[in-house]
Amino acid sequence: MERKILSRILIVTALLVLFPGQASAQFWKKIFKGRAPRVQTVYVHDTVYVDRVETVEKAVLVEKIVEKEVPVDRPVVKPGIEVLRDSGFKGLKGKRVGLVTNPSGVDHALKSTIDILFEAPDVNLVALFGPEHGVRGDAYAGDEVSDSKDSKTGLPVYSIYGSYREPSQKMLEGIDIMVYDIQDVGTRSYTFISSLGLVMRACAKKGIEVMVLDRPNPLGGNKIEGSYVEPGFFSFVSQFRIPYVYGLTVGEFAQMINEEGMNRGQKGNEDHLRCSLTVIPMEGWTRDMLYTDTGLPWILPSPNIPYPQSAVNYPSSGICGELSGYLNIGIGYNLPFGTFAAEWIDADALLAKLQSYHLPGVDFRPIHYKPFYGGMANKLLHGVQFSYTDYEAAHISLTQFYVMQAVNELYPKHNPFANKDRNDMLDKVCGTDYVRTTFAERLKVSDIIDWWTKDESDFRELSARYHIY
Repeated sequence: MERKILSRILIVTALLVLFPGQASAQFWKKIFKGRAPRVQTVYVHDTVYVDRVETVEKAVLVEKIVEKEVPVDRPVVKPGIEVLRDSGFKGLKGKRVGLVTNPSGVDHALKSTIDILFEAPDVNLVALFGPEHGVRGDAYAGDEVSDSKDSKTGLPVYSIYGSYREPSQKMLEGIDIMVYDIQDVGTRSYTFISSLGLVMRACAKKGIEVMVLDRPNPLGGNKIEGSYVEPGFFSFVSQFRIPYVYGLTVGEFAQMINEEGMNRGQKGNEDHLRCSLTVIPMEGWTRDMLYTDTGLPWILPSPNIPYPQSAVNYPSSGICGELSGYLNIGIGYNLPFGTFAAEWIDADALLAKLQSYHLPGVDFRPIHYKPFYGGMANKLLHGVQFSYTDYEAAHISLTQFYVMQAVNELYPKHNPFANKDRNDMLDKVCGTDYVRTTFAERLKVSDIIDWWTKDESDFRELSARYHIY
């Protein structure tokens, strides 16, 4: 019965949108066989959701409400690709163009930057370059991306996440300008900015201009957390001397590494190379915006960042996630980077312990789930899910360390650093071995907090020189 009623409601909703003004009280009685279900109309952006109608008379009122144009008070950001298009593709006309992108490179209407440039008049798109996950997003995290041909455009696709992470000089032959358009995640260890740096170096060697189409930082433009990468710990997941969370858009970031001598190769030990760089800024973005404030559609830049909140959660739990076999952080479930759980945890006890810390801006709730895949697949896990209630007040990258502290106080026999095979990757992600070696002694956040936060003020001053917004 409920399914029949729901089906009728969906049909009526469609009719109201397609044929406004056609319905009447008699119409509703006919549709619902004399019984008027209860309806509530809810507006979410431009979409009208009808749930239940209270009376036939109110059903007609709902019809009138549906007809009414409802103003939507929300900021809308125009990404770099749309600004470029509005300019008539200034800077690209008459040039042979290479493009570094993935599925997150789209306009408001979800049209790919690949197709926009391929169809643009007087723009000769000649080659595509695929970072981690590939230009069409068909490679999983860590999988090598191979050279291929794009099935839609017929263009060659060169991998820069396989045998080559920096484009070879041969790949760049016949290119006048390289365009970069990928949605950034805002955290140092996510490899897209590393690919950008290596592309900039390769283009500098060959005298090719680089154009970055700017996009929002999903963490906003004010959040800066973590210490600089130390000598000996530069890698593809920590390629630049920046904090773990850096508070810049990808365009601002590109300008900074280009001008501050930071683009020194994957291991940070090569001479800095400066390229000819143009950034196409966004319109409408401000530093206090999170992604959900922008009005832009979110296209997952990689499989484990399916929602804007996943990008915020990534620096909150990703370091802990490097400790294989310790805690599940929602990978393998539908809350990637959003939980901390294990078979042996009492969820309520962990919740009580974390609440006793009175951490600013973050709340926890108990959760129980079975991951679909991964090392803990089909095992019933118990733990906490976290949520930021005051994002500005929260120190998001320390959340995971407080959770590890709480878990240790409850379950001291479970050593997060028991799997020594992961120590090297953990140190690379942290940009130092100090965090691991010091925290491992007592698992107290107070032992590492001064170190972890020591470079934040310095970087805030440095990075502000490159603010576009």
